[in-house]
Amino acid sequence: MNRTFVALGSICAFLSVALGAFGAHALKGRLAADMLANFQTGVQYQMMHSLGLIAVGLAASLLPASGHLRRAGWSMFVGIVFFSGSLYVLSITGIKQLGAITPIGGVAFLFGWLSLVLALRAK
Repeated sequence: MNRTFVALGSICAFLSVALGAFGAHALKGRLAADMLANFQTGVQYQMMHSLGLIAVGLAASLLPASGHLRRAGWSMFVGIVFFSGSLYVLSITGIKQLGAITPIGGVAFLFGWLSLVLALRAK
């Protein structure tokens, strides 16, 4: 489990850097300022939660196996896909209905952090 989350976090962090560069160079001037800001918000949250995934993986090597840790990692990953992913697609396509998906990712992020706290308390 620990390698899975460290690997997922590392891949997501790599993609966050690549998408950030893409947004700053290829999308600047092509997107409205508010859409570019949405895109950058997706990048920022993806990076923060990529580091969270890595932290979950490292915690898994220090703590006994726990359902809370698994839930924390998968919730953060799902949050990246739904929150950041919906912001990327919304920014590029302008399909406003995708904004309805974004909060699902936000809730997944919250659940992930709460699950990590519960894993640390469970010992």
